[in-house]
Amino acid sequence: MQREVLLALLRAYKSGESTEAELADRLTSLPFEDVGFARIDHHRSLRSGMPEAIYAEGKTPDQVATIFARLAVTGVPVLATRATEAHAAATQAVTPSATYHRLARCITLAATDGREQRDGHIAVVCAGTSDLPVAEEAALTAELYGAAVTRVTDVGVAGLHRLLAQVPVLRTADVVIACAGMEGALPSVIGGLVASPVIAVPTSVGYGASLGGIAALLGMLNSCSPNIAVVNIDNGFGAGYLACLIARQAK
Repeated sequence: MQREVLLALLRAYKSGESTEAELADRLTSLPFEDVGFARIDHHRSLRSGMPEAIYAEGKTPDQVATIFARLAVTGVPVLATRATEAHAAATQAVTPSATYHRLARCITLAATDGREQRDGHIAVVCAGTSDLPVAEEAALTAELYGAAVTRVTDVGVAGLHRLLAQVPVLRTADVVIACAGMEGALPSVIGGLVASPVIAVPTSVGYGASLGGIAALLGMLNSCSPNIAVVNIDNGFGAGYLACLIARQAK
């Protein structure tokens, strides 16, 4: 439940437009709902401004579908990450309006609670096409939670001219998310070209010595660009979520 929706419910009760029983029904699941295998945090939107997300990996399709449906009932934007085709099929069986994004492995449902779109512009940049799944997870997260997103793909530093051609676009963003594997140099270069915060996302893309993204992670952590912060390997969701929070503050 979003703060704006809670306030609207209270105003409706105060004005007599809804009954005490109707208000109680809407508030019954606060602050969380126990469905046996999970305790769904419906209070998170009130505390942090954005609802709980579902990490699908390790959960059964039925578990993901149940949690997704219970969140959807409240009208908040719903996101399940690291979802398989089986997770998507089970979810869409009970929530037909949910959308599965195969590249990002995400299931999404836009908000239906009437909340206003948040301000903020986020640029999501990836070094190579192989980084797209992580970049798209970040982009979908940011869009679902209310930011305008510009996608810039395949601009790794091995072809620096491709990145430099996009600098005017990058400079319009409140936050830049930079996803890169291999040696992880892309965020450092972007950090020296823009005045906004840069969230670096190391990806597990690369040959043997990349060590599944550890080389990129260490490179980003050792960046000399002071406007860079780094999230975990392949954590597009975390980058998109954090970027939304920063972009909101910028407005």
